[in-house]
Amino acid sequence: MKGIKRRRSAAIVIGLLACWLTIIPVLADPATPKDEEIRRILEKSLSVVEIDKEITRIQQEQQAITTQLATSKTKLSEQEQAIEKQRENAGKVLRAYYTGERDFLLTAIFNTDNLSELFTLLDYFDLIFSSDKLTLNTYTKQYRELKQNISKLDTKSQELTDVETRLKTQRDRVVALQNEVNSDLSGRSDSDKLRTLINEFTNYWQDTGIVEVRRYFNALSKAMGKMPGWIQNDKEMLSIDGLNYTLNVPEAKLNSFLREQNPIFDNFSFVFKEDSVIVSGKREDMSIELDGHYTLEKNGAILFHVDALIFNGLALPDTTRRELEREFDLGFNPSKMVPFLKTKSVTTENGQLVVKLGISF
Repeated sequence: MKGIKRRRSAAIVIGLLACWLTIIPVLADPATPKDEEIRRILEKSLSVVEIDKEITRIQQEQQAITTQLATSKTKLSEQEQAIEKQRENAGKVLRAYYTGERDFLLTAIFNTDNLSELFTLLDYFDLIFSSDKLTLNTYTKQYRELKQNISKLDTKSQELTDVETRLKTQRDRVVALQNEVNSDLSGRSDSDKLRTLINEFTNYWQDTGIVEVRRYFNALSKAMGKMPGWIQNDKEMLSIDGLNYTLNVPEAKLNSFLREQNPIFDNFSFVFKEDSVIVSGKREDMSIELDGHYTLEKNGAILFHVDALIFNGLALPDTTRRELEREFDLGFNPSKMVPFLKTKSVTTENGQLVVKLGISF
């Protein structure tokens, strides 16, 4: 099965190459656009496809919130009706105490002739007071729940508004990008060939490319989950200065660690630069590059953010990067090495990932 898929991928790539080669002679003319322009057209077309996927995801989110909102409104209406009846009962109880309607109870106590009557009255009073307390407590509880549900309803309504705004933004982006692609293609003698190339590359990305990218992200996520244990077993990377600890992870060691975890990383590597991380790899007919940076979260975890994702030379849109970030965690938590340590800072320098830790009091 894998052999069939590889042959299919190779056939697609050959088809793409054939389309590309038929376009190259046209590009030899100085008056026609250069290869870079074709790359940009392909990039825009791929972004249209990816943002369309984000639109579908947002629409599903919108539908889910709309359904939740409708259910909440129905429950709120039912609750309002129930609390109205309870409000009347609570009002009667409060009026009874305010107007002195319960004064006869005290009079009855003072007029008892024996202990037997007194205990009977006290039992009767306890029953009345318990009923009054239950009525007031029930009303108070329902009133608080009603206010909470109103607040939740307002939150859901705001979420729906935000989602609709995001949806409009992404739709506008797609329209603008598609117009740019149409404008770029109009008037070109090779527009039909370019459209064929666009379709072929888009299909290649959807059928094979995104699957491969997700494989890398999944493998990276699993490997990063094992990093604290690996670091703990290599004392050379951790230096101590009083109550302060410094973790220095050389890119060479990290790359060796990754290759031990999964052979997919044999042609894959991390490069640490000043405040940036470049993760790149190539396998057969595919190349992938992630440009990103680390941030320190309040819980001490270190998160990796993808600033750029490039597949076979084409940059994918932010929607694709965010979706992959949501699904796969490429960070790690150094505090898992030693419970009493907390992460204070994270930086990347030439060839090093530097994490500062301190004692957690």
